[in-house]
Amino acid sequence: MPHATSSSSTLPGARSQFHGQHLLVLGGTSGIGLATARRVLAGGGSATLVGRRPARAQAAVAELGALGDVEAFAHPLESRDALPELLRRIESRPPTLLVNAAGVFAPRSFLEHSSADYDNYLELNRTLFFATQQVAKGLVARQRPGAIVMIGSMWAHQAVAATPSSAYSMAKAGLHALTQHLAMELARYRIRVNAVAPAVVHTTIYEGFIPADQVHAALQGFNGFHPLGRIGQPEDIASTVAHLLSNETDWVTGAVWNVDGGVMAGRS
Repeated sequence: MPHATSSSSTLPGARSQFHGQHLLVLGGTSGIGLATARRVLAGGGSATLVGRRPARAQAAVAELGALGDVEAFAHPLESRDALPELLRRIESRPPTLLVNAAGVFAPRSFLEHSSADYDNYLELNRTLFFATQQVAKGLVARQRPGAIVMIGSMWAHQAVAATPSSAYSMAKAGLHALTQHLAMELARYRIRVNAVAPAVVHTTIYEGFIPADQVHAALQGFNGFHPLGRIGQPEDIASTVAHLLSNETDWVTGAVWNVDGGVMAGRS
């Protein structure tokens, strides 16, 4: 698979809260995953980013290379046949931190869903499941503590009539459930597992059904949907994800935190 890498010193004055930690981000070459990697690198860690597009992998390394040791590669995350290669890569450079940020979002009526588009969600969750298992196995074998964060969704908590998302919501609800089950099973190994549930965040995920040059304008219509009056930005979510990865949340596991501009609190 196409691959890019870069290594340099951490920015002067950056905190060292992630010193000695290696982060793997599935869905890390854009959006929330990329913003999270930026924070971990600035905190003294290293990172491996996995995305779908070679150009974005190269761009991610070019953007973050000045912050530290970062590599990125393209991988077909919805491909069952390609999963063994991803697991080999994880084994070759085992992480201590994992963020499952990869996502597919294509609003469609329940009555119109095809088996093919449903399978996109199913296969992506399969990849995330077994990649997480590989990371956990590596941590247990090395007797290392670790932290895992799933990027879930507000849509897994609540339906929105304007964006019919039954398959997407079922997939994300599965990640919420997986978070709690893994938290219970892996706690004895000092591996913490948490999730965040964002509402509307300006990322490239919407380019799956909105032309890229129209995404910004289209999302502005959702500002009022959030009690805080605006849609989210990747950094809004990444700050919480990095917090959950850090030692500052050593006593937090099995949590699904709403980072949603107040949507789940109620409606105005």
